[in-house]
Amino acid sequence: MDVRVCLARFKKSGNKILKIKALVLLVASVFASIAFADTRVNVVGLFNNKALVIINGGSPQSLSAGQTSNGVKLISADSTSGTFIVEGKRQVLKMGQAASVAAGATPATSDGGANSPVNLYADSRGHFYGKMSVNGASLKYVVDTGASSVAMNSGDAKYAKIDYEKGQAVQASTASGISTGYRVTLNTLKIGSIVLNNVEAVVLEGGFPQEVLLGMTVLNRLDMKRDNSIMTLTKKY
Repeated sequence: MDVRVCLARFKKSGNKILKIKALVLLVASVFASIAFADTRVNVVGLFNNKALVIINGGSPQSLSAGQTSNGVKLISADSTSGTFIVEGKRQVLKMGQAASVAAGATPATSDGGANSPVNLYADSRGHFYGKMSVNGASLKYVVDTGASSVAMNSGDAKYAKIDYEKGQAVQASTASGISTGYRVTLNTLKIGSIVLNNVEAVVLEGGFPQEVLLGMTVLNRLDMKRDNSIMTLTKKY
């Protein structure tokens, strides 16, 4: 119901109960209009990995790649166009263009359904980072197509309650030399809504690697598609 209609009813009503009902409708209408308000972004300047934008009619502000403000995230930009995530929706805008997206719209990265695709966004160096869950423990990972298997340090393994020392001992070559590792099988690995079972991994003693390397024992089971700075992961089996 329109806010003005509720207000008119409130003013005309002589009955106290009717006044209360009208007031409730007025408050509900106001909150509904706020909850479903659109987020609007106007592009007024484009540079290398930077954009000058106006959000919801405010003052112009500069966004760098990876930066978020008021529901608007800049993914990448050059002198011709910028790629944004607005309230979870991907938008590619050129100079002078604008986009308006309803708050609460379906995000670009969907975790709503089991094994639905997951989107990752490249950082300034072109690396794709994300959060994964192993045995219910949240761990940061980086996509590494050069790693033959998932690899993690012993601290992350302990945090995820992996009894890695019962695994098969192996010698692994790292940036700091030869390191002792243990080959294990992860019961459950979850990336967004993608769930993988019985994933082979290697645990290395010490603090290397700093983040979990998402290697080919996972990536072989996913379909990877890259669109500029966005990588979409879809479960194959």
